[in-house]
Amino acid sequence: MSHNFALRCSFLRSGETQYNRDKLLQGQGVDTPLSVTGERQGEAVGQYLQDISFSNVFVSNLQRAVQTAELILRNNTRCSGTKMILEPLLRERSFGIVEGRPKESLKNMANAAGQSCRDYTPPGGETLDQVKTRFKKFLSFLFNQLLESHDWSGQDAAATLKDGGAPDSTPCGFANDGLDGVPVHVLVVSHGAYIRIAIKHMVEDLKCSLPEGAKMSQVFSPCPNTGISRFIITLQRSDSGPVLSAARCVFVNRHDHLLNLEAVE
Repeated sequence: MSHNFALRCSFLRSGETQYNRDKLLQGQGVDTPLSVTGERQGEAVGQYLQDISFSNVFVSNLQRAVQTAELILRNNTRCSGTKMILEPLLRERSFGIVEGRPKESLKNMANAAGQSCRDYTPPGGETLDQVKTRFKKFLSFLFNQLLESHDWSGQDAAATLKDGGAPDSTPCGFANDGLDGVPVHVLVVSHGAYIRIAIKHMVEDLKCSLPEGAKMSQVFSPCPNTGISRFIITLQRSDSGPVLSAARCVFVNRHDHLLNLEAVE
């Protein structure tokens, strides 16, 4: 008899760095710390999520992501024993020779090649498909980790896709939207381009359902620093290991924890 297993997964972009502020590309080769604003963003999202339990925390091993995750866990009242796992598969997309240079350089190279900036791959950089392959490897790793560390028995996964959560993709809502009834909640801290590609894969390839009234332009829009996207994922056990059988997006790019910061700035 096959068993289903339901989990929540919250993807969160790292806080701001000075390179973000100066509109310079970082990718993987430029590993900068959070700016003062980035630290404040990390504190703000940590306070927003302070009463939310995380059973697992996976983090890109670039320092801006690690620092953001540290601020979240430091503020959290429910995860005193939870340790972050640093995962290179969550690193930002590599932008090759344009890392450290202004974003305008990437736009100019893309225009010269007759391509959109998002789709263009600079020399030495990763293609979108290569980043998607990394994300697929991470999902496989994640699902197998959860298979080993959590109990699959007794879950009514079919029901979990219908519970809780904000009915739209607006930035405002409750921190616990979509978290009712399932003990497994994974926090994934990564980066802007990587998360956009991950969400695109979830929606277009894995047929993840979207919040009512959500517009594709908003779903695939750039995630703000410390923006949060949450998914409910149902896995099914198979002979080859756990496989995704259904997914629903609760919200995308939520950032209402930043509104007070923006007002101050």
